[in-house]
Amino acid sequence: MEYSWELLALLFIAALAFIYNPRKPEKKLPPGPRPWPIIGNLNLIGSIPHQSLHSLSRKYGEIMLLKFGKFPVVVASSPEMAKQFLKTHDTVFASRPALAAGKYTAFNHSDMVWAPYGPHWRQARKIYVSELFNAKRLDSFEQIRVEEGRSLLATLFSLSGQPVVLRDHLFNYTLSNICRMVLSDEYFSEMSKHNEKKPSVVTSDELKGMLDEWFLLGGVFNVGDWIPWLSFLDMQVRGGIIGVNLTKFIIPCFRVVSLIWLSNSCS
Repeated sequence: MEYSWELLALLFIAALAFIYNPRKPEKKLPPGPRPWPIIGNLNLIGSIPHQSLHSLSRKYGEIMLLKFGKFPVVVASSPEMAKQFLKTHDTVFASRPALAAGKYTAFNHSDMVWAPYGPHWRQARKIYVSELFNAKRLDSFEQIRVEEGRSLLATLFSLSGQPVVLRDHLFNYTLSNICRMVLSDEYFSEMSKHNEKKPSVVTSDELKGMLDEWFLLGGVFNVGDWIPWLSFLDMQVRGGIIGVNLTKFIIPCFRVVSLIWLSNSCS
């Protein structure tokens, strides 16, 4: 029995060696540290990743190859190399990796931030530019910006002499601006100055909590992104929860925008 377990262990190690070191034709790849099985070079990335990458670049040069789990990662650390990625070959490297954050918080990588470069992304960008960011459209929102700016100043003035968390007030100001521009009205009952009886789908505090968690999940390390067979760990529970909560807010927004669009089309 003892020999059987030893044989199984040897077979397991041999299988790992075969999987992670398959015989392939030699390729001219950038220099870099030798990766470990399974984890690759993740052991070299400390708590401050950009400093770890800087230290490695001083040893391996302005372009180097790392492996994060099973995925190869090329790091450019000079203006000349960055230009190759961001300008000369920008369309090749334009897409973001399909991380769990985009799956759970962006309808399976379908928004403009997470969508891969292609027809869908170009169409989304065209809509953004034509419907939100053109000069005529921005000018049409001037009255909204003025009203929200006055409301912000009035709120801050009413709190004179008291401690103020400016971040919260600026968040509400920005959120109210965006909601009124996109939905043609305020969307939160506690923020509604012009329609106080309007029911809210979520409160501004609830949405602020969702967005804080959203940004956190977008930047946190998720082991399943790099070692897929460990994808049941980390973000999957938290990401699923925040995805459900954001859907609670976003789906009614879509309905309102659709009604506005249909109303404008019929008039």
